[in-house]
Amino acid sequence: MKKPSLLFLLLFLMYSCAEETDFDQFDDLSIEPTVASSILYVESDEDTINLAGTGGFYDETFTFEAFNEAFVSERVLDGTITYEVENTTSKPLGIVIEFLDADGNILDSESFVIAEDPAPLLERQVAYGEGGKSMDILRNTTNIRVSGENLGDATSQSSQSEPRIILRSSAAFRLRLR
Repeated sequence: MKKPSLLFLLLFLMYSCAEETDFDQFDDLSIEPTVASSILYVESDEDTINLAGTGGFYDETFTFEAFNEAFVSERVLDGTITYEVENTTSKPLGIVIEFLDADGNILDSESFVIAEDPAPLLERQVAYGEGGKSMDILRNTTNIRVSGENLGDATSQSSQSEPRIILRSSAAFRLRLR
């Protein structure tokens, strides 16, 4: 008596929960991961800044090839670059970051003026893509130039144990893979 009802129940469950498989679902699949990476880390101590005097104390151009590959350039949707600037020196400082194309033309720039110690950590997020700056800026950037300027004197010394300026930047971009 139990075997026929168990068999009936098993057959009922097998057919009631079955659904036709839709193999076309893959065509509707959208894959958009976010990829994060650091971009720049620049540091200079106060002694180096004092040796350079007032005015420019740092000027360096870095190769930037993140969007050189067509696979990445064509699939990037949007993103954010985050900058952090920390100043523990005794002088106000200016930092300029310029995005350059292959001919050395400036496509975009970010400028920072940082007060002397005790200055709070400065953080800035810059959006690219929908609702932000054009993605073409980054797609066409081949170099990034960073320059630093001493806006104070060339003799004062901070009471911090290792006074310095630190610039960090990182990026997070969303890519469409499918």
